Amino acid sequence: MTGHGTDAHPHGADRLCDAGDLVYSRAVRRGRVPRTDAEPVPCLLELALLHPDPDDMDWLVPTSPQEVMTRLLRGVYDEVSESHRRVGSAVDAFERYAGLSRRIEASAPASGALEGAAIRVLDGLARIQAAMDDATEACTGEVLTVQPGGIRREPELTEGLHRALALRSRGVRMRDLYTHVARHGQGLLNYLELMGDAVEARTLDEVVDRLILFDRTVAFIPANADHTMALELRHPALIDYFVTVFDRLWRLAIPVAAPLPDTGIEGISHREQSIAALLAEGHQDAVIAERLGISVRTCRAHIARLSETLGAASRTQLGVRIAQVGLDGAASRVPDVPAQLTPVDQESPTAL
Repeated sequence: MTGHGTDAHPHGADRLCDAGDLVYSRAVRRGRVPRTDAEPVPCLLELALLHPDPDDMDWLVPTSPQEVMTRLLRGVYDEVSESHRRVGSAVDAFERYAGLSRRIEASAPASGALEGAAIRVLDGLARIQAAMDDATEACTGEVLTVQPGGIRREPELTEGLHRALALRSRGVRMRDLYTHVARHGQGLLNYLELMGDAVEARTLDEVVDRLILFDRTVAFIPANADHTMALELRHPALIDYFVTVFDRLWRLAIPVAAPLPDTGIEGISHREQSIAALLAEGHQDAVIAERLGISVRTCRAHIARLSETLGAASRTQLGVRIAQVGLDGAASRVPDVPAQLTPVDQESPTAL
């Protein structure tokens, strides 16, 4: 294959060359291909999309598309996590620099910043709401939002409903990201039905902290833990960064109207798979619950079900079993669940 040496490749597994796509597709359809078919496309072996058949080394068998997808999504998720960390560092730095300018602070209006400033601190819910209303009134094209947490309570959804309806009336398109848990809230489903085609919603296991972007020119993010302070950001570099983070999350997310993917492991739900991956990273129950938007009680109930399904008698043994069945998010081959594991009821013991 022209241009595909053994040292480097101009593509990854997410965008194969035409020749590689042809051979890999044939391997998936037939279950294996002769080793000679892959000689012109060494990228398939080097990207671990094909590997030798242990029963006949003259043949190559394909890595399952599900495993390839898991490996790719894991890599993108790591990139997004690093992007989130860098956003926090950038905001911290700008806040520190803003604190150095006493003269500007002394001459600023009562809102605490100069009009048109790249970063404006909004102290208090009234000022936050006023700034959001102003941004809504000025918006003409698009709103992007990230809504962390679990099930959206009715007051949270109705608080900004007047802004959403105003945007819809002007033909503004909205894209909203939630956690998978939010799917279980009737309030969100009612909101999406009311908004119709004006809003497109998708969900992920976990998302970054709350973010609202208007027309890719102004963004709002929390400035403290209880969300009584916010930052209004207009710096083009920061806005571009937020849009990039949002678009990457959006590409990974699943439309609310579509079902969550099956784990492929009997007795293990999608949420339990997510919890298992976070357990494998060493996170405590409270951290896992917060990241997935569920209560600690619900999280522990899922962990108990995981232990029962995987036959683990202790937390340490559960970690071992998670790795053995490939629930730890690793890029290694994911084996089938051993036959001795007994399937259990798929329903969660805690209603969401």
